[in-house]
Amino acid sequence: MIYVENMQNKINWSEEEEINLKEVIDFALREEGLNHPYQVSVLLVNNDEIKDINGKHRKIDKVTDVLSFPLLDYPEGKVFKEIYGSNNFHESMLDDGELVLGDIVLSLERAMEQSVEYGHSFKREISYLVIHSVLHLLGYDHIKEEDKMRMREREEYILSRFNIYRD
Repeated sequence: MIYVENMQNKINWSEEEEINLKEVIDFALREEGLNHPYQVSVLLVNNDEIKDINGKHRKIDKVTDVLSFPLLDYPEGKVFKEIYGSNNFHESMLDDGELVLGDIVLSLERAMEQSVEYGHSFKREISYLVIHSVLHLLGYDHIKEEDKMRMREREEYILSRFNIYRD
């Protein structure tokens, strides 16, 4: 189940956009080998709210576009499909039979700004940010160069499946 809560009022957000968001999340999870019912929460906020959350949780006092709060632990350099593929997870990781993956906090205001800044659609920006965040929930990271390349490759592949390409 994907839970979406829109806590902002600066950017118009349609039902169609929410459906697209959920389709992208579900597809990314399936592509990464999750074949079990799951839970992901998405909180849509504005720049002020994401700045507050970024400060509280990361001690970084600035606006960002998206934050990921994974609930599963991964050994360094390992991702979901390498550890939990084939439903290899413990019953304690489930809530009513669903695997709880974590939370995504997305600033729609920052996404809109970036879509203008980079000259592409709002849909493309939201899709990219959500895929990026989902991959973080699944253990991907981009601190080391080889991990960054691996993550970017997966982002590009998933975007391409929706006929969305990075500029």
